[in-house]
Amino acid sequence: MAKKITSILVANRGEIARRVFATARRMGLGAVAVFSDADAEAPHVLDADVAVHIGPAAARESYLVPAKIIAAAKEAGADAIHPGYGFLSENAEFAEAVAKAGLTWIGPPPAAIRAMGLKDAAKDLMQKAGVPVTPGYLGEDQSEAVLQREADRIGYPVLIKAVAGGGGKGMRKVEKPEDFLAALGAAKREAAAAFGDDRVLLETYVTRPRHIEVQVFGDTKGNVVHLYERDCSLQRRHQKVIEEAPAPGMSDEARAAVTSAAVRAAQAVGYVGAGTVEFIADASEGLKPDRIWFMEMNTRLQVEHPVTEMVTGLDLVEWQIRVAQGEPLPLSQDQITLTGHAVEARLYAENPSSGFLPSIGRLDHFRLPEHLRVDAGVEAGGEVTPFYDPMVAKLIAHAETREQAIADLCEACDRVEVWPVKTNAAFLTRCLEEPDFIAGEVDTGFIERRLDQLVAPAEPSPAACSAAADAATLNLEEGAADDPWKGLFGFRLNAEPYTGVRLFANGKAMICESLPDAPDRSVLLTDDGDIVVFEAGEAFVFKDHPPAADLESAGDGQIRAPMPGKVTQLSVKPGDPVSKGQPLVVLEAMKMEHALQAAFDGKVEEVAVSLGAQVSEGTLLVRLSEAET
Repeated sequence: MAKKITSILVANRGEIARRVFATARRMGLGAVAVFSDADAEAPHVLDADVAVHIGPAAARESYLVPAKIIAAAKEAGADAIHPGYGFLSENAEFAEAVAKAGLTWIGPPPAAIRAMGLKDAAKDLMQKAGVPVTPGYLGEDQSEAVLQREADRIGYPVLIKAVAGGGGKGMRKVEKPEDFLAALGAAKREAAAAFGDDRVLLETYVTRPRHIEVQVFGDTKGNVVHLYERDCSLQRRHQKVIEEAPAPGMSDEARAAVTSAAVRAAQAVGYVGAGTVEFIADASEGLKPDRIWFMEMNTRLQVEHPVTEMVTGLDLVEWQIRVAQGEPLPLSQDQITLTGHAVEARLYAENPSSGFLPSIGRLDHFRLPEHLRVDAGVEAGGEVTPFYDPMVAKLIAHAETREQAIADLCEACDRVEVWPVKTNAAFLTRCLEEPDFIAGEVDTGFIERRLDQLVAPAEPSPAACSAAADAATLNLEEGAADDPWKGLFGFRLNAEPYTGVRLFANGKAMICESLPDAPDRSVLLTDDGDIVVFEAGEAFVFKDHPPAADLESAGDGQIRAPMPGKVTQLSVKPGDPVSKGQPLVVLEAMKMEHALQAAFDGKVEEVAVSLGAQVSEGTLLVRLSEAET
């Protein structure tokens, strides 16, 4: 029998922990945080009533250890555990251990987690429940020969997906037969690292796919409802970037088909709590009821749940808590309404112009917009570490129309100010400003087709240059007391003072002039004497001297780590010949793999690291010599 909850431990970190705490406080419940060494001063720790240390920075030694989480709950007097998302949120054994310990599990039944946890078994179950599924291979035989044969039978492009996967881990699109085995190996390695299970399934690749998902909710009384759909088609490397609700272009007929299929899916596994049923739609001729297929079910709260909250006016975490206490669903299906449109953007600590490499470090300057909903996991003065997911915040806009919601979110991304950590804010702005996105013409290949223009290095505007010139001039004038010659900056006989300043930005010299009518720009002066101007989500750095040579260049044959990470694959040894573009080392950082390639044809002179080594930024990994001509 379900018990009344008085205090909740969140077995997670960052913004989702803070999100759950906010609802717990509003409901008069206690809030308990857990934290690793890396998170000792994290905002979610400060937000909680009680915080318990659970181990080293590595998640496998802290956040992924069920016994430590349960012990922390008992130590802090919590009587319920909310798993958030990621980590142990879809671990049936953990859910069972929580119940065995006499605690309330704020999540679905372990049986439902197991039923939907393996994609092949889930698809078989869905077929029996009358839910349409994508054609493919779900067999037990995982030999390379069988998988290659089945891929050839399905036809290319074909999609490899981890059986136990989620979040794009262990997923690869293969364009032609000769690339299949290499992609299979990479998918299996990534799946094994992320889920401890390297099994895969194969699916036909839909050429113009839309990612449509439906929020469902069930209670212990047998009631199941949907809270409408979301569109999560804007993705990069199978990771969602921008999500919205409702899905653009969704007809009443298509909505009825996909939401009823989602409810049937949840009913088939006796679902309780919050869950998301994900579908892939063939959008080549718009959203058609008979061209939407089941992909998987996520048996947890989703990162993008705020857009559903905004268009329904409901608190999904409150629903989770009430259902976990044995209460019936707060509303029936006909009482759940859809109002306006909501769009969410994920703000990541990464550098889009450098292949989206993770960016880590102290957040000396961190300012987010205040005119819309922001769910942030970090604050100014905090630190982005290499140990966890690089998402630092979610920006969510809600308006009467989709066009207005997009405009509001675009303005919010423009106002993001982060330094010295780099973010994808400007990249998000460019995505939101794309005419096809505004028109609702989206699919999962949207970003990839436009990637070059979306990540092209931006140039500072005249207004940004003016702000830099003003800051540089002010610096010179403030130094005039110590050096009278500095007080003559811009001085000319028989003419107006000259207001141009020679500065360096984006690796080149430019004359920046102060413009009297230029709009205000946020400016930061660093301890190194650099001038940082924030504009349209970018952080433009102006220096009074030429920049140092690019230390990340591999033109000299030295392949160095572009960020801290773990060496998960070494493809060469000393003496091996290599060709330009050949993968040499694979680093894993922030749960993603990054392949480092040879910059030219040559030979391996040195391999300076070992497999499994944890390296810091700038560490020499491999040294090459050029091929003799």
